[in-house]
Amino acid sequence: MEIFVIANQKGGVGKTTTVMNLGASLALKRKKVLLIDLDPQSNLSSGLGFTQQFDKQSWNSQDEAPYKSIYNVLVDGEKISSVFVSTSTPNLFLVPSHLSLAGAEIEMVNMLSRESLLKKAIAEFKEDFDYVIIDCPPSLGLLTINALCAANKLLIPIQCEYFALEGLGQLIETTKLVKGINPNLVIGGVILTMYDSRTKLSESVVNDVKDFFQDLAFNSIVPRNVRLSEAPSYGKTIFQYDEKSTGALAYKQLAKEFIQRFKV
Repeated sequence: MEIFVIANQKGGVGKTTTVMNLGASLALKRKKVLLIDLDPQSNLSSGLGFTQQFDKQSWNSQDEAPYKSIYNVLVDGEKISSVFVSTSTPNLFLVPSHLSLAGAEIEMVNMLSRESLLKKAIAEFKEDFDYVIIDCPPSLGLLTINALCAANKLLIPIQCEYFALEGLGQLIETTKLVKGINPNLVIGGVILTMYDSRTKLSESVVNDVKDFFQDLAFNSIVPRNVRLSEAPSYGKTIFQYDEKSTGALAYKQLAKEFIQRFKV
C-alpha cells in the first residue's frame, strides 16, 4: 500500500483539488484509493459531498461532532476502520475531517510519539488499498508532520504563478528532518497547477520548476479551469461535474503518469 502526502505550506496551490481529482481518476482506473482529510477546514470532505448532509446541523465546540472523523483517530485512538466512509465514486473512500481537528495539535502535544499517531493508525489498518493519499493543512504544524511521518512519498503541488517557489525550501528542510523518524519518505513528484497558457509567467514558472526539480516534475500540467473550481461546491469530483473539461482531461493524464511512475 503506497502512502502519499500532498503538502505545501503555501495556501491556494491546489492541494485539495489535486487530492480529490487525482484520487477519483485513480479510482476510475480501478485502483482502490483511500483519501485522508487532515485539514480542519474539511474542504476535501465537503468537496466529496460528505459534510453537506450535516450542514443544517448546528455545532459548536461544546457539542459532540455529528460524525466521526480523523480527529477521533488522532486524539481518541479510534480505528481508521471505524471512521472511513465510501464516496459516490466507486473504489474511492474517505476519512473525513471536522472543525474539531483545529484544536487537535494542542491536545496532541503531550501525547507519546505525537508525531507518529497517524503512522500508527495507518499501520493498524488492515483494509487492502492501492493508494492512501493524505491532504494537509497549509502549514508545517503537527498535523502535517504526522502526514509526513506516515507517508512513503511527498507530492508537492506548485501553482504556475508569481512566488511559486516561495516557502518550498522550508518544506524540503522539514522533509529532511522528518526522515530521521521516517527514513522511507522521499519526494515523489512535483505537480504544476493553475497553468494559464495565455501568460508568459506561467510558462516561465514551468521552466523554473522543471530546472529546479528536474525529473521530479510531472509532465502533466493542471490548467486554470473554472469547472475545477465549481465542482466542489456541488460535492462532486470534476469527473462527475464535467468529465469533458480541460481540468478533467488533465487529471486523467496525471493519473496515467502517476501509475506509470509508481508502478502500482
